[in-house]
Amino acid sequence: MCLPGTVEIVREQVEQQDRPRIDRRTAVVTGVAAAVAAAFPGLASGGRPTTHRHGKKRLQDLTHVFKEGFPVFTFDSPARETLVTIPTGGFYAQKWTFGEHSGTHMDAPGHFTPGGRLSPEITPEELLVPIVVIDISRRAEREPDTMVTVDDLRRFERRHGRIPERSIVCMDSGWAAKVDDPLEFKGGAAFPNYHFPGFSVEAAMWLAERRKVTGIGVDTISLDPGNSATFPVHVDFLATDRYGLEGLNNLDKIPPSGAVAYVGLIPWEEGSGGPCRVIASW
Repeated sequence: MCLPGTVEIVREQVEQQDRPRIDRRTAVVTGVAAAVAAAFPGLASGGRPTTHRHGKKRLQDLTHVFKEGFPVFTFDSPARETLVTIPTGGFYAQKWTFGEHSGTHMDAPGHFTPGGRLSPEITPEELLVPIVVIDISRRAEREPDTMVTVDDLRRFERRHGRIPERSIVCMDSGWAAKVDDPLEFKGGAAFPNYHFPGFSVEAAMWLAERRKVTGIGVDTISLDPGNSATFPVHVDFLATDRYGLEGLNNLDKIPPSGAVAYVGLIPWEEGSGGPCRVIASW
């Protein structure tokens, strides 16, 4: 998510911010890569986003197809042109034009935090992590501006056990099914009149402070709900040196807990995040 004209809002949020920052720059995530690597032996996933088996493991693509016109918070949607075709040049290639926050993508800490880490600084250990899914889809059908709350997280833990440290906690609001209708996906024609679910800042900070998660994710185009004008989740949560994933897909096709996610972020130079392919395995 990114929006011109919100610089003043964000600066005010940061300056007034009195939450303690959680510094993860020196926190080395140990043991995760070794534990997770076993879930991805020889992983090579391609084709359409659907469920596959890899040996005894199930693989689920959580990524939308990156295509022209994909709904974005603002700026222009992705566009492409053909540079050369096989009949005319002997090979096929395209040129794409898109903003970093298009399609299924990451918000790096530096997207909203001055001096925050950028794409190349996200470590491999942070890209191979347990994934947890909080299902609020029924409520979202009735309340498009609903948010994941601390009560939702506690309810999840009573049913599925404690949310693991270093995990990515993702909201399944059912919004991924709306992606082919940009107006419905955004819940409005233009900011500030969007309506779609997101995280409450209380829930996001509870996960950072109480569960020491690696990140949070949503199946919408913003970590904050669409009707937010101050973006507190972006401001406060990313300031803890964690990242967010936006535009996730197929979260209803993986278990609520027990799966592992691979976040295929390209180390974009000076990137504030960027498109990535996210695969779950269990």
